[in-house]
Amino acid sequence: MRIILPFILTLFLFSCKQNTSEKSQKAYVHPSVKTKIVDKAGVVCANPYAAEAGNSILLKGGNAIDAAITTQFALAVTFPLGGNIGGGGFMVIRLNDGQTDALDYREMAPSSATKDMYLDAQGNFLDSLSRYGGFASGVPGSVAGMVEAHAKYGSLPFVDLVAPAIKLAQEGYPITQLEANRLNKSKRIIQAFNRAPVAFVKEHPWQAGDTLRQPDLAATLTLIAQNGRDGFYKGKIAQAIVDEMKATNGIISLQDLADYKAIWRKPVQGYYRDYQVISMPPPSSGGVTLMQLLETVENFNLDTMKMHSVDAMHLMVEAERRVYADRATHLGDSDFYPVPMEGLLDSSYIHARMPTIPARATPSQEVKAGHPKEKEHEQTTHFSVVDPFGNAVATTTTINSLYGSKVVVKGGGFFMNNEMDDFSAKPGVPNQFGLIGNEANAIAPGKRMLSSMTPTIIAKDGKWLMVLGSPGGSTIITSVFQTVVNVTEFGKSGSEAVAAGRFHHQWRPDTIFIEKNVFNNSVLDALRSKGHVIVERSNIGAVDAIFRTPKGKIELVADPRWDDGVAGE
Repeated sequence: MRIILPFILTLFLFSCKQNTSEKSQKAYVHPSVKTKIVDKAGVVCANPYAAEAGNSILLKGGNAIDAAITTQFALAVTFPLGGNIGGGGFMVIRLNDGQTDALDYREMAPSSATKDMYLDAQGNFLDSLSRYGGFASGVPGSVAGMVEAHAKYGSLPFVDLVAPAIKLAQEGYPITQLEANRLNKSKRIIQAFNRAPVAFVKEHPWQAGDTLRQPDLAATLTLIAQNGRDGFYKGKIAQAIVDEMKATNGIISLQDLADYKAIWRKPVQGYYRDYQVISMPPPSSGGVTLMQLLETVENFNLDTMKMHSVDAMHLMVEAERRVYADRATHLGDSDFYPVPMEGLLDSSYIHARMPTIPARATPSQEVKAGHPKEKEHEQTTHFSVVDPFGNAVATTTTINSLYGSKVVVKGGGFFMNNEMDDFSAKPGVPNQFGLIGNEANAIAPGKRMLSSMTPTIIAKDGKWLMVLGSPGGSTIITSVFQTVVNVTEFGKSGSEAVAAGRFHHQWRPDTIFIEKNVFNNSVLDALRSKGHVIVERSNIGAVDAIFRTPKGKIELVADPRWDDGVAGE
């Protein structure tokens, strides 16, 4: 068993304290400052500079895929805690002719990974090993994904798509108060896992308006722009990644990097009432779980209930409880495990899981995964893009935790992911998001870890209607679910749907998590009387979405909880 750093426990406790403190800094911002009505096209993402970069490509005549690629690379600069080239993600595409596609560039377990690599001699899960340092990193896929997306759908030269990110890294950009807080609180732990000075740490505390310049990242992006995937998976940067892995107990090899491939997959598609839902298949759990949730509540009269009413919340929580139990047992990388997709998405199976609305909360220990028919044969960020031609792209990417594994590749300028924690290191033992997994998501060489990322496009009457997704670990799926029903069932506008308070249940723990100071106390008391356990927490999710308005306009909506921004014309 590899031992990471002797003070890992101290750092872990510091990180927990840091996260609690950080959450208290966050506050709601009036949603009007995050919304823009446009006529043609736009981008919504976690940082306004990245949104402007993506929109600049649309203004040059690029399509939605071009703009998504630019936004991805720009977020690698302007959103270092989650935007990335050291991680991976998923892209869902709907073209103007109705064709759909899904790109999987999720991270992979290195070739020398083993099923029990995070267990000690007694079989105990050593969670620090899967969360901090090089041993926590999977093989990154973001660069391969962007190159692959461009090869199939890009219209402008690849070098032009990376150029805005290079400029942002070279010249720098002013950080917000929230980003300053995060960097200041993460200073000690970032220093602990890096051999050399990094751009994210400075002697004096960061302040809002300070310029963050990243010359090493600019050089890396330049190599990618000039050489495509070989600029990252071979040569100087590949060697720098491997050197960093060796220095921090990581196991990614040059061969692992050379062998990585982004994969085109068939999207999860189905209908919720008369809305077409297009989302991501495994190794994302998002599409399957979202469809199960929508199919469950479709069987009841949710549209006759009020948003955040006792009846609506009780129904949605009971659906979430059963669907997350299925997720824990049946979902994983379908290239390694026979995921029963058809059975999980079968309407009769879904309706049988909850044929009536329970009068009281169903204790989670009494809820088991179902038995669908076999198939015959978590920091994260989301961005949404639409172009003037009618194409739409929903993309969610991640390095998992805040600043990933905390390891910055020396000379490369980017954080590596800690996505190995998304595997089920030991059946029945929760990961950092409290999610429980089993054999379907066990570690294996070359396998892609299960994700909650849910990039989704909703279409109606032959056109896209919503493009959305969210970060938030296990809360991603429920954040997307609630946003969709806020529009389709409760008649909310896009900005109202995104700003509305959120709640979350994931089977285990048997708890409804709610955002603070949002829900009516009488509603919460009534839910408790039904047997629900309720715990307040900080903001849930960060939905960045685009909606088509009833008048045919385009409503760009950045989540008002955070620093996210919009750009469009």
